[in-house]
Amino acid sequence: MDRDNLFPTTEGTPQGGAIGPLLANIALHGLETFILSQFPEKKNGQNWKPQFVRYADDFVVLHPELEVIQECQNLISEWLKSLGLELKPSKTRIAHTLHPVEEQKPGFDFLGFNIRSYPVGKTNSGKNNGKLTGFQTFIKPSKANIKAQYRKIAEHIESLKSTPQKRIISDLNPAIRGWSNYYSAVVSSATYSKLDALLFKKLWRWAKFRHPKKGKRWIAKRYWRIGKGEGWVFADGDIKLLRHSDTPIQRHVKVKGTASPYDGNWTYWSKRRGSYPGISTKVSTAIKRQKGKCAECGLHFHMEDAIEIHHIDGNHRNTKMENLTAIHRHCHDRIHGGKGNLSTQPSTHIKGQSGEEPDERKLSRPVLKPSMGGDLHA
Repeated sequence: MDRDNLFPTTEGTPQGGAIGPLLANIALHGLETFILSQFPEKKNGQNWKPQFVRYADDFVVLHPELEVIQECQNLISEWLKSLGLELKPSKTRIAHTLHPVEEQKPGFDFLGFNIRSYPVGKTNSGKNNGKLTGFQTFIKPSKANIKAQYRKIAEHIESLKSTPQKRIISDLNPAIRGWSNYYSAVVSSATYSKLDALLFKKLWRWAKFRHPKKGKRWIAKRYWRIGKGEGWVFADGDIKLLRHSDTPIQRHVKVKGTASPYDGNWTYWSKRRGSYPGISTKVSTAIKRQKGKCAECGLHFHMEDAIEIHHIDGNHRNTKMENLTAIHRHCHDRIHGGKGNLSTQPSTHIKGQSGEEPDERKLSRPVLKPSMGGDLHA
């Protein structure tokens, strides 16, 4: 469309095109609402609606009962027919996270992750409604994506047999950093270590190919830096190759309810992100470092609270973050009166906006559920 003139296209959006996810979201908008509307809220006193998770045209449906999953599959097929779409059989399967279903292995892959439950003893068992389930559910990188990552790295090293070490490091670092960050919120430590071991062997073969007449000690000294606490680091001067295991594992905490970065709840977002528009970096950083609690009384900050930035050593010229702490204004007044535990030298303060911070949501362990994943084709 150019102004009022329509120029029809003869071809559709290419697979993997930038606008593909947006078009899929537009086309499938309303599917979740339709599925959930077909089931009662509760049955026998328990939640009965299935859980529907979708990303563009990939989705998964979760429910404890196999019959409900099969009914959802039929409902989805009927809903898609009105759009001229259908489920792709090769990418649609029904699976159980703990037990095999129709000779299929337990667990399923979704967006490059593998979700599967494993039997465990009482000590490590998850809980559902206060009762032990006898299993734990782990989310790990999928085997297909692990193989794809190693294949990508190995093929690139093979193609650069005659190139300098710095070129290999500069080419591989972005691939290692991006892949590791994607899986940094799930159970990935063992996977990272496995990939690092395979990468070391591949780089060793690369080095041996370049110097077939040199000994192992010479090769190791030429291409690796061996330092305390670092192990063997593939490095050329100050430039070193990143390792998958260098990426710290940090669990993702789900955003509370309908919270939005634009809702004005600066205490929540400062605690979560360490930053918020209109709030100084020092205040936000201090709140995040203290996990949203006052350093004096230990209570959580709320939107209506007045917050002081306090200098711990009493020197208001020392503005380093390790010398700053966030406290309530009334706690500061108590300290300034000589009745508190912290230093008596105040710095700046900030007054919270009106409103209430939602209560912290307690995260429950995953529940055993079959799942039905799908992909679409017209």
